[in-house]
Amino acid sequence: QVQLVEFGGGLVQPGGSLRLSCTASGSIIWINDMAWYRQSPGNKRELVAIITRGGSINYGDSVKGRFTISRDNAKDLVYLQMSSLKSEDTAVYYCYADEIHELAGPTVVKHLEVWGQGTPVTVKS
Repeated sequence: QVQLVEFGGGLVQPGGSLRLSCTASGSIIWINDMAWYRQSPGNKRELVAIITRGGSINYGDSVKGRFTISRDNAKDLVYLQMSSLKSEDTAVYYCYADEIHELAGPTVVKHLEVWGQGTPVTVKS
């Protein structure tokens, strides 16, 4: 069973920093693009940052210059370093992978559009 699990959410003051981690579990042999999305109450889920397997990166306009995405392909990990946090960054943050290959016995199973369960981030004084 392939899963994405996020860690690191919590309460932080405006201007503070927080680092989110996402680990993939299962007999994983390959992960394509990975990303962080977020969703706040009453709003649609929005892209925060995306990183390809080769390391190309794009950020949502609202987080450029403040957030940094990175990944460790050997450990199936993706990180989101968040700095200069604002109250409007308050949301549930979700880890996402567009394609994960899992070794299941003698075969490779492709899992598409895999989401984590989300970790809440609250920015307030």
